[in-house]
Amino acid sequence: MRITTIGATTAAVAVLASPVASGPAPAAPTAPVASVASVASEPAKAASVHGEARISYIESIHDDIRFTIHAEQTPFTRPMPPTAPEGLSTDARGTLKFSHTRGEVTGWAEAKVDCLVTSGRTATLTAVVTKSNVEEPGARLGISVQQGGKGEPGRLGFSWGVVNVDPENVDENGQLVRPRAGSCMAPAPFTTVIKGGFKVVHAEITKSPAQPETAIPRH
Repeated sequence: MRITTIGATTAAVAVLASPVASGPAPAAPTAPVASVASVASEPAKAASVHGEARISYIESIHDDIRFTIHAEQTPFTRPMPPTAPEGLSTDARGTLKFSHTRGEVTGWAEAKVDCLVTSGRTATLTAVVTKSNVEEPGARLGISVQQGGKGEPGRLGFSWGVVNVDPENVDENGQLVRPRAGSCMAPAPFTTVIKGGFKVVHAEITKSPAQPETAIPRH
């Protein structure tokens, strides 16, 4: 896949007190202890990102660029034998859509989310393209999101355009080829949301199931 800016789309979160009777002081009350059953029944919070927004991108300042994201972490649902037979703690599901309009031309893509990781109001996710008029099906796109707050706008970053460039990776015509984005790999959110926004729900990642110990590779 040739390296392009996002502009290539033009060719795109009571304690009840009772009276104390006279006599010996009663034993101090103890805090109620939740039963194991009730604790186990509480669903664990899942990391997620939801929303849609138009962004302002310095390389295409007058273009209409929009992203829609609905993603939720689903740990250990994408087996990767033999290294991670149960999958990863950052496995996720959901959808990503983007469109980029310049003049009368609109580039767009739809993709399935495969990875999500969060930290506070920030999230990084990747999604694999299923349909597009500017991206190849199967391409993985990396997206970062920062939820706006305290008077600050939301922000978003994407793994093409001014990032993810390997100078050694060129095609037969000498044109740069964009490297494939790894799961959950995306740059910092370098663009600004100017309409809409995203809600990020943070959750700590889950520890992976015990795996046989392997030697640490040397570099």
